[in-house]
Amino acid sequence: MTTKSPTRSDIVGDDGSLRAERLQKFLSRAGVASRRAAEEMIAAGRVRVNGEVVTAMGVKVVPEVDVVEVDGVVVAPPQTHLYLMLNKPAGYVTTLKDPLGRPIVADLLPDLGRRVFPVGRLDAETTGLLLLTDDGEFAQMLMHPRFHVPKTYLARVEGHPSERSLQKLRDGVVLADGPTRPADVTLLELREGSAIVRITIREGRKRQVRRMFRHVGHPVIDLHRERIGPVALGDLPAGATRALEPHEVAALMSAAETGA
Repeated sequence: MTTKSPTRSDIVGDDGSLRAERLQKFLSRAGVASRRAAEEMIAAGRVRVNGEVVTAMGVKVVPEVDVVEVDGVVVAPPQTHLYLMLNKPAGYVTTLKDPLGRPIVADLLPDLGRRVFPVGRLDAETTGLLLLTDDGEFAQMLMHPRFHVPKTYLARVEGHPSERSLQKLRDGVVLADGPTRPADVTLLELREGSAIVRITIREGRKRQVRRMFRHVGHPVIDLHRERIGPVALGDLPAGATRALEPHEVAALMSAAETGA
């Protein structure tokens, strides 16, 4: 019995976004060399893709389809990573261990057969979207300040913020650790003694949204993260997890590259 080898159309979607990656990134993930050293190997003509020498940096490969060789030795595709989203309930700290014995997000995860770690943090009182992975490079891209991946929150705040207060948040406010980048802010609803505000920031400072609202005189009562870049929490129940779809992983990587 023979098994049909996968074709590029079996692996890559119609938009070409699934699983295709730059050759130097593939070599880095496969443990051949750092990305910079991989680029030097490519430039030196030491790398072949499907039997042909490649020297350009923009070439992309599909690990399950393309045969990559370095100095004549076939490079095994790197292990597939896990990418998960969790709807974090209130009261859980974003860590895998806690010396104080508090509830941790690891308690909410199913048996995955490998270790994953949170991408960034949500404070214990904040609920909503938390990403977890075993892909360190992916996590670094989303967390590093220079990538500016937007994060969107729903905040219930004390009082009724004026347009002037909201504009201060849009322009950026000066906190103890420096000025914030401009935020996207929309007043959604006024309630008795409180208001619902949607805010999108492009930084990841500790308790930043709470500190921003306190700075303009409207402390946060409840805070819920509903989106990171192009990926939304949707209707995932509190405490539940699901695997990200390949197109969601690709979209997050693209957001990290473009800051969109």
